[in-house]
Amino acid sequence: MHSRTADKIRESLEQSIIEGKFEDGERLDEVRLATTFGVSRTPFREALQMLAGSGLVQLIPRRGAYVRYPGVVELIEMFEVMTELEVLCGRLAARRVSAGELVGLTRAVQACQAAFEKQDPDAYYYENEEFHLLIYKASGNSFLASEAEKLQKRLRPFRRIQLRADGRMGQSMKEHIIILDALKKREELATAEALRSHVSVQGERFNDLLASYEKKSAGKI
Repeated sequence: MHSRTADKIRESLEQSIIEGKFEDGERLDEVRLATTFGVSRTPFREALQMLAGSGLVQLIPRRGAYVRYPGVVELIEMFEVMTELEVLCGRLAARRVSAGELVGLTRAVQACQAAFEKQDPDAYYYENEEFHLLIYKASGNSFLASEAEKLQKRLRPFRRIQLRADGRMGQSMKEHIIILDALKKREELATAEALRSHVSVQGERFNDLLASYEKKSAGKI
C-alpha cells in the first residue's frame, strides 16, 4: 500500500519540480506536504527517497530534503551515457532476443501507439519506459540491464518533458517501430543506430530540452 502511495507522491512532486514550482535549493516541508497529500510521513519519506535516487532531491541528515536541479552539463553527460547503454543493450538484444520477448516488445509498441492516439504524453511515457526495460532484459546481460534501468530512472523526469515538445511523441512512436523492426530482423547495427537516434539529445531535441529546463536551473547553468 505504502509503495503505491509513495509512487504517486513521487510522480506528483517530480512533476511539480520539473514545472518549476519549487526553487533550486528550496527545503521541502515534510509535515506540510504530507498533510497536503493527506498521507502519513512514512509514504512521503519513501517518495523523497525515490526522488533522491533520481537526483532531484538531496537528503541531508538532520536537516531535511532540498530540491536539486542538475546543471545542464551534468544532464547532457547523463544522456550521453544513457545513449551508449541503450545502444549496447540494443546490439545484444538483436543477437539474443527470444520469440517470447519479441511478442512482449510488440505489445509494448502497440501500447505506445494507443497512448499516442489518445495524445496522452504521461501514459505514453510509461509505455515507452516499459518498451525500453524489455530491451534491457532482452540483452541477456543482467548487470547491463540493471545499470541501464538505474540511469533510466534518474533521467525519467527529463525524458518525460521531452515528450511534451511539439511533434516529439509522434516522432518517438515512429522510432519505436523502426527499433522493433530491426530487433525482429536481428540486425545489430540497425538496432544500435535506431536506439542512438532515439535516445541521444542533440539538435532540435537539445534546444527543446534546454528551453524547458533552463528557467528551472538558471542558478546552476
